[in-house]
Amino acid sequence: MGRDLNHITRRCERAVVTAYRSLREAGSDDLHAFRSCSDLYRFHHPEASENEAHRLVAEWIDHHVVQGALGPTDGCACD
Repeated sequence: MGRDLNHITRRCERAVVTAYRSLREAGSDDLHAFRSCSDLYRFHHPEASENEAHRLVAEWIDHHVVQGALGPTDGCACD
């Protein structure tokens, strides 16, 4: 699970993927890790709705963790 995440350019995206992997490795179930990462995203992006946070976190987890893809995601508008 521990892949190099330097290819992820958005800090929030890298933080979310790192947190998700860490929580799962520590024994958290998928839903708890997902919700925690959604909260993490919203902490750094308080302007984001809960639905937006859920959508982005799901997209990032699917892209980087499930698919193991290295390419960019649409993600959010921040750097």
